[in-house]
Amino acid sequence: MNLQNRIELLQKLKNYLEENNPEWQEIKARAAALNGWFTPEFIDIAVKNICNEFLPEDKLTAWAHHYRLDDNINGKNIGLVMAGNIPLVGFHDFLCVFISGHYQTIKLSSKDDILMKHLIQKLYSWEITVQNYISLAEILKGCDAYIATGSNNSARYFEQYFSKYPSIIRRNRTSVAVLTGKETTEELDRLSDDVHLYFGLGCRNITKIWVPEGYDFVPLLKTFDKYAYFADHNKYKNNYDYQLSIALMNNIFYMTNGSTLLIESEEIFSAISQLHYSFYSDAKQAAAQLEGNDDIQCIVGQQYMPFGQAQTPGLQDYADGVDTMQFLLTL
Repeated sequence: MNLQNRIELLQKLKNYLEENNPEWQEIKARAAALNGWFTPEFIDIAVKNICNEFLPEDKLTAWAHHYRLDDNINGKNIGLVMAGNIPLVGFHDFLCVFISGHYQTIKLSSKDDILMKHLIQKLYSWEITVQNYISLAEILKGCDAYIATGSNNSARYFEQYFSKYPSIIRRNRTSVAVLTGKETTEELDRLSDDVHLYFGLGCRNITKIWVPEGYDFVPLLKTFDKYAYFADHNKYKNNYDYQLSIALMNNIFYMTNGSTLLIESEEIFSAISQLHYSFYSDAKQAAAQLEGNDDIQCIVGQQYMPFGQAQTPGLQDYADGVDTMQFLLTL
């Protein structure tokens, strides 16, 4: 398969996802039944972003041209350890390896082993040669390089296992926002999406905000009502009740709309159902706290990434800021 063959095959995949035929609907229903965090709504949002940002032919062609991809690559076998925190979260890594011309052996997460497996099998059915390029395995051995995504704890094991090989090891990351108090209702609505999509489980979800002293939280909490239905989601509600109980028992001040807790904290990571905030007196003071923080994936705000774009990454928005394509091309 040459580069053009691979791009054409990805167009077939894009069309399949957008057609949303009964076969794909059944697969999505199975994935939602397996993992309670994978609601049909959030699976569809993840798929929509893949179709809009990752798979359009013009974007793939421009991406390949940017890296001067050709058909003369000395193909290596890349071992991929995929995460399962949000639907199809490992698709971008798969796409990087596939479009580059390398081979890949994928270990799927047990939390997300239906969607990706089905898409790979569809590629097999359309082009049997793909079986030479993509394989699935429970244990990764004998690969030339590795890309592994997981928690800080699992990253220590990955480093131990893969230290002898070229590798990208990803750890826990999160995203934050800096507010001025002059945001429009539309901007706050988009911020609510950045906070709540995928129940806040992604590294691009906002888990901490900085606000000016005297900030009025009421408009923000009102926009959070868009996701008030989270209170009817059993797994989410259990987390909300637990975090609320901790706040009450420890006499911690909190604000809530009944489904999202706002709690003042210096920590940038927050629990499910909870959003941390800190006050600042000077915008430069807030910016200084963000500089060089390796735990931050995205910064959203009027002077940073636009509100609502944290959850719509493009082809060159690489996790942890590490250029995956450049890594693959230097093997």
